Amino acid sequence: MTTVISTEDLAHREAIRDCLFRYARGIDRADEDALKSAYWPGAWDQHGATSGPVEDFYDRVRGAWARGARNIHHITNILIEFRGSGSAAVESYFHALQRGVGPDGINRQAILSGRYCDLFERRSGEWRIAHRVVVYDWVEPQAVPETSEIDRFGPRQPIGGVFPDDPVYKIGA
Repeated sequence: MTTVISTEDLAHREAIRDCLFRYARGIDRADEDALKSAYWPGAWDQHGATSGPVEDFYDRVRGAWARGARNIHHITNILIEFRGSGSAAVESYFHALQRGVGPDGINRQAILSGRYCDLFERRSGEWRIAHRVVVYDWVEPQAVPETSEIDRFGPRQPIGGVFPDDPVYKIGA
């Protein structure tokens, strides 16, 4: 069976992928503008301890960023199913490494893997998340290493940082 995909569909798929990757940059680099650019205002987000308007998720994330959270998200296996011209069901797998001090003051580290089950909507030519359910297929708490970031990485520099100091924001500057 041969499926023909139009150039327009390819452009829509790439716009959705780009949105998912902006989400990863936003959450990992503490870049609130990038994070917000992935969701429509008023979107619904069911994300671990938060389930409700995406603005509640932003509040929780700001708190984690203020405590110096470290995150790395990898987004793969992106399956996009268009539902008419203005919406798409999108399942994407994620693998996340997370470390940081929780609201209780305890330092934690975990490996998380799962899926983002998203309803994307296209408004005024732009694709963003309108509804997200995060499915956790694997959660593995880990002991936090006693060495510092610099000791752990040795001579490898630079170490990733947050907006606007991470090297990604200096490309071409």
